[in-house]
Amino acid sequence: MCPEILTAGISITLRPAVTFLLREALVTGEKLPGILRRRPRLLTKCVEKNLRPTLYFLQSTIGIEDVSKCATLLSCSVETKFIPRLDYLQRIGFSRRDAKVMFRRFPSLFCYSIEENLEPKFDYFVVEMGRELKELIVFPQYFSFSLENRIKPRHKMCVEKGVCLSLPVMLKSHESRFRDRLEVCCSSSMPNLVSDMVSEDL
Repeated sequence: MCPEILTAGISITLRPAVTFLLREALVTGEKLPGILRRRPRLLTKCVEKNLRPTLYFLQSTIGIEDVSKCATLLSCSVETKFIPRLDYLQRIGFSRRDAKVMFRRFPSLFCYSIEENLEPKFDYFVVEMGRELKELIVFPQYFSFSLENRIKPRHKMCVEKGVCLSLPVMLKSHESRFRDRLEVCCSSSMPNLVSDMVSEDL
């Protein structure tokens, strides 16, 4: 819900926002309705003060070439949303360059709460899983999975079986597929450390 739309002027706010999304953010007319349904607040943002600076930040600072694929982020604040998360990744050990790589690979990372999502999942990754930061650079989507319902249970199952799967293999599969992969690893002659060598086609 976005009640601000009801009081936004058509010529002053709504029309310029739509024009910006189509001409500058390069959102196609076909995809525009879906984007606005997911993030109606885009229509209430000032092009000069909000939308254009955010577009510039995503393109120039982060290096996202096709912002139309993550256009809902254009309603976010650079100062209160993007920069704090970029700074947080640097505080926990990532270089600024690597942090940008993570956001390019998974722009939705900008939307996650530091306190409720990033911190607890990162702590578990380092303390309990004992894994290396480079794995998160390759697969920042790790933060999109539920800590209690997906990450912890699957990690514990891997530990019990003596298998170390790569993050994508461990987290992306449906439950039955994941269990099948564990059994294949345990019954094969593969070493206990199974990383990206384990294909998702197993």
